[in-house]
Amino acid sequence: MKTVALVQARMGSTRLPGKVLAPLAGLPMIGHVLRRAAQSGVAQTMLVTSVDPGDDALAAVGSDLGFPVYRGSQCDVLDRYFQAAKQVEADVVVRVTGDCPLVDPELIDRCLAAFATGRYDYVSTAYPTPSWPDGLDVEAASAAALGAAWREAGKPSEREHVMPFIWTRPQRFRLGQVASETNLSHLRWTVDEPADLAFMRELFSRIDPATVRARDVLTLLAARPDLAGVNAGIARNEGYRKSLLLDAAAKGGRNT
Repeated sequence: MKTVALVQARMGSTRLPGKVLAPLAGLPMIGHVLRRAAQSGVAQTMLVTSVDPGDDALAAVGSDLGFPVYRGSQCDVLDRYFQAAKQVEADVVVRVTGDCPLVDPELIDRCLAAFATGRYDYVSTAYPTPSWPDGLDVEAASAAALGAAWREAGKPSEREHVMPFIWTRPQRFRLGQVASETNLSHLRWTVDEPADLAFMRELFSRIDPATVRARDVLTLLAARPDLAGVNAGIARNEGYRKSLLLDAAAKGGRNT
């Protein structure tokens, strides 16, 4: 069973343009994401971006760091993922986003361990109910489930966010979740806003990004609770909620 981590990233961001190449502890942020994903038990880690010329610099950084790069559809992220997975002949696809520089290799491995039991088509740390900090989201799906989504998904949210077609259909797909023993979903470890980047820079000045794990960050924040306040109060999964509004608009348009 070949498992591949596909790290999704683009340069475009309405709230923080170019965030994935923002310097963080001497490395572009995307470099931390790629390296941390590669520390897990996946067979390969690949950067997945678009053919838009605006993503040329991002693709170059991925290549310079030694990671393969797949470039595909500008608008259809699900197609981008499917084609990348097909190219590398993946049996299991792990989805990680490029704005999560604290993604934990141990959580990826826990998802893969659940997959290894043969009981699941999809395993996640975040869906359908988050319990880890926003920014530790890991989704793993079988190539067969991803292919079904690629062929059948029609809603904007399903094409943009890759996996909702799967995790919103528990009657069809066997879903598993790696949950935190303590609900930590109020914590924000992703980068969408300037305050998020400020938080990460404060945090990365106090950790070793090559070896840090989620438990180490939690220990640090317990000792320095003021750090978590730097980016407190920002809504989780705002991008997905915007996509759901597009779903509703598209449905309304078909009914008129």
